[in-house]
Amino acid sequence: MKFVHIADMHFDSPFVKLSDKDILGDLRRLEQRKVFKKIIEYIKNNNIKYFFISGDLYEHKYVRQSTIEYINKLFKEIPETKIFIAPGNHDPYLKNSYYNKFNWNENVKIFNSEIEKIELPEADIYGFGFDDFYCNNSNIENIEIENKEKINILITHATLDAGNNVEKNYNIVSSKKLKEKNFDYIALGHIHKLDFNTEEQQRIVYPGSTVSLGFDEPGKHGMIVGELEKENINLTFVPLDEEQFVKENIDVTNMFSKEELIENINELEIKEDEYVELLLIGNRNFEIDKYTILKYIDNQRIIKIKDQTEIAYDLEKLSNTTTLKGLFVKKMLEKSQNKNISKDEKNIIEKAIEIGLEALE
Repeated sequence: MKFVHIADMHFDSPFVKLSDKDILGDLRRLEQRKVFKKIIEYIKNNNIKYFFISGDLYEHKYVRQSTIEYINKLFKEIPETKIFIAPGNHDPYLKNSYYNKFNWNENVKIFNSEIEKIELPEADIYGFGFDDFYCNNSNIENIEIENKEKINILITHATLDAGNNVEKNYNIVSSKKLKEKNFDYIALGHIHKLDFNTEEQQRIVYPGSTVSLGFDEPGKHGMIVGELEKENINLTFVPLDEEQFVKENIDVTNMFSKEELIENINELEIKEDEYVELLLIGNRNFEIDKYTILKYIDNQRIIKIKDQTEIAYDLEKLSNTTTLKGLFVKKMLEKSQNKNISKDEKNIIEKAIEIGLEALE
């Protein structure tokens, strides 16, 4: 049996922190649609009979009905393909969710929080979906395969083996226990990084997010295409997202003006398929305003700037002098060392020190 497996599309994600340029969110939402249409075209052209979506297809809090209608319209273009959706923590099966209230095409099966088995001639498909924004016990590990002669597939949204980050651990399942169940394929979602190995005939698979959601998701993104028999599995990763997110460091230590910084940025070699986040590092000798820099650089593929620089002055040493600069710095450092102020307030004080020292030159 041939199948396509995706997860974590996150349709209508707001992309609030993606860029310092407002338009990028709109562009990425258009690219999500473009990629999803590619998947449907691939399924159509290659006569794929099964389509597995392992959660977070859309953002429950932000998704528009027009987006749901767009998705369902594409599902109607592949009427011979059986589509299985296991809702995740961003698109749970709630009473007011589109999974529950929308009239989906008849080839779409949406799992809920009751573990369910769908019997088909080629395979038995087991599935579990979230019914809330958090799930910590799905009882998936207690599933018993009823017919071991058939191909058995599990579709769910889960954290495979608990990690250290408790906030990201949803529906924790043990890889050891899952392997003992002897499913022929386990289609997982939730982890946005691709995880599969063709040489080891890996059967527990994360396809990663279908499109990159930002700079913490570098590399290629796309779908898993599989061909499955009872004793054999062949998996291929097919890249779909035409854009990649990369980070570039620029050390400003030996620069002395924003004009010099902009010149250095303009000399960077950036590929046409890359969105770039600049990390400014080192000791700065001038005031840095990232919005001014973004306004005047040539390459529009640079969409975000993070200022991680430090003031070039030795502030502690300077604060111990009896000069006007020293007295100014001492007073400001006393304010910044107050335990009751926030990180943002500390940043404002640091910026004030920088401006003040420049004025006292």
